[in-house]
Amino acid sequence: MPRYEFTEGSSSKFWEITLEGTTLTKRWGRIGTDGQEKVEEFDSKAEAKKAYEAQVHEKVRKGYTLAEGGDSDGAEATAESAVNPDLEAAILAKPDDAKGYLAYATWLEGEGDPRAELIRLQHSALDVPAATATATRKKVAKFIEDHSGELLGESLAEAVSDETLKLEWHLGYIREARLGQVDYDSTANIPDLLAELLAHPSARFLIRLTLGMANFDGENDYDETLEVLAKAKPAPPLRSLFIGDFEFPDETEISWTQVGDLKPIYKVYPQLQELRVRGGEIGFGKIDLPELRSFTVETGGLDQGTVKDIVKAKWPKLESLEVWFGQENYGASGGVKDLKPLLDAEGVPALRKLGLRNSEFTDELCAALPKSKILAQIEELDLSMGTMTDAGADTLAQNAKAFAHLKTLDVTQNFLTKAGQKTVANVAKSVASGNQRTPYDEESRYAAVGE
Repeated sequence: MPRYEFTEGSSSKFWEITLEGTTLTKRWGRIGTDGQEKVEEFDSKAEAKKAYEAQVHEKVRKGYTLAEGGDSDGAEATAESAVNPDLEAAILAKPDDAKGYLAYATWLEGEGDPRAELIRLQHSALDVPAATATATRKKVAKFIEDHSGELLGESLAEAVSDETLKLEWHLGYIREARLGQVDYDSTANIPDLLAELLAHPSARFLIRLTLGMANFDGENDYDETLEVLAKAKPAPPLRSLFIGDFEFPDETEISWTQVGDLKPIYKVYPQLQELRVRGGEIGFGKIDLPELRSFTVETGGLDQGTVKDIVKAKWPKLESLEVWFGQENYGASGGVKDLKPLLDAEGVPALRKLGLRNSEFTDELCAALPKSKILAQIEELDLSMGTMTDAGADTLAQNAKAFAHLKTLDVTQNFLTKAGQKTVANVAKSVASGNQRTPYDEESRYAAVGE
């Protein structure tokens, strides 16, 4: 039984509370005595749990503290026990079918779990007129706020309150989450909060996860966060993962961020369809993500070994590939020769959008692409943020037939003159060539992002 005590001046009191099903039992009195006992019955487990949390909150507000060795989780069993593996499996098998959620709602209602009502509330907002939907969304938002303790627990609810954690709910469960420190005053422990989120029943069907700043104080490091992701049991059915959702250079420099080793997450999240990584010191290793449709790596210094890991990956369903190479001064190495498997269209039969960005060998790419096998299957090509000169633009123009099928070509933020922009203007159906950079001299051309 959780025990709280209050000692101040001549006061020396205790207060104990236990929740079992719909029964709330309390004992209180002077420390050292047996005290008095009161039992309250409620119509549902949800009502009982709400009363439990309200009374604990009130005692804490008055100055009571949990006694040493006390257990503050006396009411958590209700939320944690409201899990049905068979019904979860049915939802996971058909995640876009509302019938599975509604079946779960019926079972959860018998357990006194507020998710039951939330599922029905959100289901009622589907396929309704806009005016009705707005009112229903407000009702849903209020319900989530009023039941945040039951739906999330104290730590996660507090993280939502201070915007460390942002959530999108779908049919009673968290579908999307963004987690990250909000500013330099933040003390939020991102790995711990992520572990709590992934273990919580409300996040069982999480499909999209975005990780913002892990740490404003010192280097922004995702090593511990990745370890938490790899150890999640059961792991949520993530389809989209974005590591490094920060503004650079305002929040931190891109090369000051250490992403870490991504290999352990491949087997845990084999259903990933979108992976985006921003930062430095990225370890991909042998990439095995057969369901991936979109892969983006944004960095200021991609080393030769990592380039080879990316181009050797077998992605039968990959439709979009975007790679930032970076500056030699910040660890970028390799060149066009290291891209040969990709240029030969090996392992990417579905690829339609290709970004070879932030490169210090953009002119060489302009020469290699017309001869490549991959170009014929590409519909969108992005060569922005690199070191393309008018010579590179001339190469593109001289091979215009090879690029004529492209829907879009992006050569912004390179080093083209007005004449160079004009030269490349008709190479593809739509060409973006504005926002060019000006070199200090002939030797100072560099990729747009390094530090």
